[in-house]
Amino acid sequence: MTVVQQKSSERRVVANVLRGSVGNLIEWYDWYAYTAFSIYFASAFFPKGDQTAQWLNTAAVFAVGFLMRPLGGWLLGRYADRHGRRAALTLSVTLMAFGSLLIALTPSYGTIGVAAPVLLVLARLLQGLSVGGEYSTSATYLSEVASPRKRGFYSSFQYVTLTAGQLIALGVQIVLQQFLSKAEMTSWGWRIAFVIGATGAIIVMWLRRGMDESENFERQKENAPKGTLRALLRHPRECLLVVGLTLGGTVAFYTFTTYLQKFMVNTSKIDAATVSWINFAALLVFVVLQPVAGALSDRIGRRPLLLGFGVLGTLATVPLLTVLGKTSAPFPAFLLMLGGLVIVTGYTSINAIVKAELFPTNIRALGVGLPYALTVAIFGGTAEFVALWFKQAGMESVFFYYVAGCVLISLLVYGFMRETSKDSVLDRH
Repeated sequence: MTVVQQKSSERRVVANVLRGSVGNLIEWYDWYAYTAFSIYFASAFFPKGDQTAQWLNTAAVFAVGFLMRPLGGWLLGRYADRHGRRAALTLSVTLMAFGSLLIALTPSYGTIGVAAPVLLVLARLLQGLSVGGEYSTSATYLSEVASPRKRGFYSSFQYVTLTAGQLIALGVQIVLQQFLSKAEMTSWGWRIAFVIGATGAIIVMWLRRGMDESENFERQKENAPKGTLRALLRHPRECLLVVGLTLGGTVAFYTFTTYLQKFMVNTSKIDAATVSWINFAALLVFVVLQPVAGALSDRIGRRPLLLGFGVLGTLATVPLLTVLGKTSAPFPAFLLMLGGLVIVTGYTSINAIVKAELFPTNIRALGVGLPYALTVAIFGGTAEFVALWFKQAGMESVFFYYVAGCVLISLLVYGFMRETSKDSVLDRH
């Protein structure tokens, strides 16, 4: 291949990564807008009660959305393996658009009674189905279109855009807080965020139609069984590996991102507007770290980063959260949150490529998506609910040990798994 051809090929890779990533960004903006604005809309969907109880209800609905992620990982992963990555990514963002629009338009509990939380649950089920398929297909797509020696770098953009979606949700929240009073935010202001999400998702539906299909998918043998559970069950060790390496990472990720916003308001007693800025600043640094760590994994391998996350996550989680719970000053709180996110980067930056490197093309989207989504639904999606339950029971510190214990389990898996970047399945299929 000539230098000109190499440059042209690299530009094509970059273009496809960007087109795939912007859709991922919008999907995750819609997903995280729920948790970012739940402190305002909790009273709109549930009967009046104490603040922790209302937040517990919204956290439960957040967890319900996660229950659909395995179904989304199965249905859309199967669809991606049979009909292509581009088609599945377009379908997933369509489902997300419907979910966000439903949340934006649903009247309050005071207007339609119990129908309000029912419609909220329905919207989260649609969004959970969408995100379950989005993760598996985008992880597969980014790993397949990436240059072989830059797979860690390019695949890290899944969490760049995932977290950027959360950042934009927080950014929208911060902007609205500057122009609207707390009463206005609680009454109707939060709906603006979901209108923005639905509009963005519709735009992405059009953009994704112009993506190139993955060459790996196009080259796969026609007679190979595609996206079937029977084919997936021929790889039991790989499926268990996905569960094991995801367990600690997903609990830690959702603890140090989505839950920490409520933790700093409810436990550290920092006001909500300041917490939004702390979250925004810490997550901005976190976004920058993802491609740096991904590129590092292309040089030294994936396991060293996973092991670093496992060791530090096991040892540092309890002290970090304990100190943060007693910290009311914004800058120290920011540093503590950032410390947790730096640790989690060892997992987030490369978890997509590690999973993709385990499975052949004909079941890659399903293999990446289904066991991952099951693990996230059981452990990641319930992290906030478990934390708030312990908080309400007066045993908040037990949750800190729960997080550290989950990371320890994953550390044991990292210690025995092979280095996936060597002799990658992506090079053979």
